[in-house]
Amino acid sequence: MDDDRIWAFEESLWIGDADHYHELIDDACVMVLPAPPFVLTGAQAIDAVADTPRWQTVTFSDRQVMRPEEGLIVIAYRAHASRDGADAYDAFCTTTMRRLEHDVWRVVQHQQTVPIVVAGHAEQ
Repeated sequence: MDDDRIWAFEESLWIGDADHYHELIDDACVMVLPAPPFVLTGAQAIDAVADTPRWQTVTFSDRQVMRPEEGLIVIAYRAHASRDGADAYDAFCTTTMRRLEHDVWRVVQHQQTVPIVVAGHAEQ
């Protein structure tokens, strides 16, 4: 998967509906999110997203792509997401994707760390 497709894939996870999310998250996925219950498996993450309003927009900065071996992609980035009626959301993230077959990829790991705010300044 080329870099443009990687970032389109990742964006679709932030703004796509629950059915789309379910399609792209592997049953063996593990996630760490900055809200209870903090550590989720694939099925738990899919269930949580089904009950969560989706982001309308997301932008990525500080983007990194690594391909440690054939069929495995690891990305890291800073996300800035927003939707009507909610505060903007900023987090540092990682996602690991594995290829199941030609052009079929699933997320097997995702993590979000919200920057610590001290006296109005984000620690970086």
